[in-house]
Amino acid sequence: MTLTLGHFLSLGAMLFALAVIGIFLNRKNLIVLLMAIELMLLAVNMNFVAFSHYLGDMHGQVFVFFILTVAAAESAIGLAILVLLFRNKSSINADELNTLKG
Repeated sequence: MTLTLGHFLSLGAMLFALAVIGIFLNRKNLIVLLMAIELMLLAVNMNFVAFSHYLGDMHGQVFVFFILTVAAAESAIGLAILVLLFRNKSSINADELNTLKG
């Protein structure tokens, strides 16, 4: 059995839907929200790679490297913000972080 473009797109759609469900069902834990956003980006990257391979073009795979770079920076900055919030508030519950003070 060979894997076709439809198989990869279906898996990407399932991963994307799982990430959206993770964002909507869990709005309290910020770490889970960051993981759901990362899963969403990885699902999109898989679609880029699948289309790139199917069309025989390298542009999609090169674009994935840029997305992964931005995702790594986003994760690093997001986790740094979470560490600072935990030091100041002793919690990373999103419901308790409703005020922004400068």
